Amino acid sequence: MEKYGAGPIVVLDYDPNWPAMFETERARIEHALGSLALAIEHVGSTAVEGLPSKPIIDLMVGVPGLAEARECCIEPIEALGYHYIPEYAAWLPGELFFRKGPPGPWTHHLHLMEPSNPRWETLLVFRDYLRAHAEVSHAYAEIKQALAASSREDIAAYRNGKTRFVEETTAKARAWRANLSGR
Repeated sequence: MEKYGAGPIVVLDYDPNWPAMFETERARIEHALGSLALAIEHVGSTAVEGLPSKPIIDLMVGVPGLAEARECCIEPIEALGYHYIPEYAAWLPGELFFRKGPPGPWTHHLHLMEPSNPRWETLLVFRDYLRAHAEVSHAYAEIKQALAASSREDIAAYRNGKTRFVEETTAKARAWRANLSGR
């Protein structure tokens, strides 16, 4: 069992402070990385107003190249209090993953990748669809809350339990975006 931080998985009601927490961290990362940070996005459930979430701010940082990022970005990000987790490369290929906070519960996750990584678009389209469709966001909240209760400390069970919903919703989100852009 892959344990979650320092205790059971908790999904909290939406906190209106989450966007400000993201903005604070975005500014710190932008300052630390300079021109290496092509874009910094707030993703994950804390990026969707009204959506209950694990209280972890997910940041996605776009960089020109992953090899250069390995050489130039790890140290400045770690200086901000993040811990680089290299073993996550097997689970999240094409990105560098960092956590911030005491050794669980974590307060921030940072996903550093090239914007051409397919996961970049996936995370953005899923976020944007949830922001635009309150009924889908509500259904996702119910799934997350039930999984948090049943998974307890098993983060893999929690994550895997969301997979079908996330994949189906992402497919709908891509169709929705294509329709919006007239493609």
